[in-house]
Amino acid sequence: MEQLKAKRAGIGLRGRNRDQAFDGYTLFAPNGDEGLVVLIDMEGQVAHEWRLPSKAWCPYLTPDRTLLCNIRTKDETQGRFIEEQPWKCGALMELDWQGNVLWEVRHPDHHHDGIRLASGNVLLLCLTELPADIAATVQGGKPGTEHEGKMHADYLVEMTTAGETVWEWRVWEHLDPASHPIVNIQDERKEWTHGNAVAELPNGDVVVSFREISTVVIVDKSSGDVRWELGPPVLNNQHAPSPLPNGNLLIFDNGTHRLESVFPYSRVIEVDPRTSEIVWSYQDTPAMAFYSPMISNAQRLPNGNTLVNEGNFGRLFEVTSEGEIVWEYVSPWFAGQPPRGPNNQVFRAYRCGPEIMPA
Repeated sequence: MEQLKAKRAGIGLRGRNRDQAFDGYTLFAPNGDEGLVVLIDMEGQVAHEWRLPSKAWCPYLTPDRTLLCNIRTKDETQGRFIEEQPWKCGALMELDWQGNVLWEVRHPDHHHDGIRLASGNVLLLCLTELPADIAATVQGGKPGTEHEGKMHADYLVEMTTAGETVWEWRVWEHLDPASHPIVNIQDERKEWTHGNAVAELPNGDVVVSFREISTVVIVDKSSGDVRWELGPPVLNNQHAPSPLPNGNLLIFDNGTHRLESVFPYSRVIEVDPRTSEIVWSYQDTPAMAFYSPMISNAQRLPNGNTLVNEGNFGRLFEVTSEGEIVWEYVSPWFAGQPPRGPNNQVFRAYRCGPEIMPA
């Protein structure tokens, strides 16, 4: 009998409603096969794959059928705090359909996420040591868990694809530690903010998600000011805010340690930044049946459905606006050792239309 619960429950395609599911291909980087990025069809079969030189993070396809992907590098920063972290990246690259590298940008502090901007430049989420006087004012978290007595925090770097830095934004210059504490008392004080996603709005402003302070912000690109933010108790350890055509944000709200609930649960919410109101949400019944304490994302599809990645358990599913599940797939790639493994985690997943495949 299969002893791993996730496998025993079933892997691969679990179900498909052909009339209601959005037809296309789903892109993700599986756990358990370093450097692999796959595109699966609606039956869960691999339709295309890319092989990268190392661990891939947050891959997504462009309309030109090129692959944008963050990858983990080994460089001169080895031994620093960021090198010790599983979410360390180091490079953003673009590859063609055959896997040839078109360009690559490297930064030693780069982690989690990086994107191509409408201007053609790239935006990287980076991490560095927090100035000691500011670190001393950060509240929350587990006392005495700083990294060698030091705390780290995020900054953004915009670069050309030739590697020239053209813009930087530092979180500690725009958010007040006194009003943005580390939310969970169980979390270590190695980091203050722990950024996990960046996105660009149509007007060029930037959306950033910070897990440790359970806050999503919109940064005015021209001034650097935070022009909007949403934090606790609405959000808890959220990931991957995704801008929608209607101006709203789709957010995977992980809910690792919700203050208002005796048990954790995840949900996907659509928020209107103009009012900060939740205008749509999805959660399971019972609520704790849908739960991913880390990673994960959601994507609004052209037919109005939402693709959800319950990342910790490699479960990808599509729901209608009424919350009906119309497609479900569980990643069959497992790796890792106890206590976190073996697991089939998927950091992010995206659905592309059928036109993404070459003729």
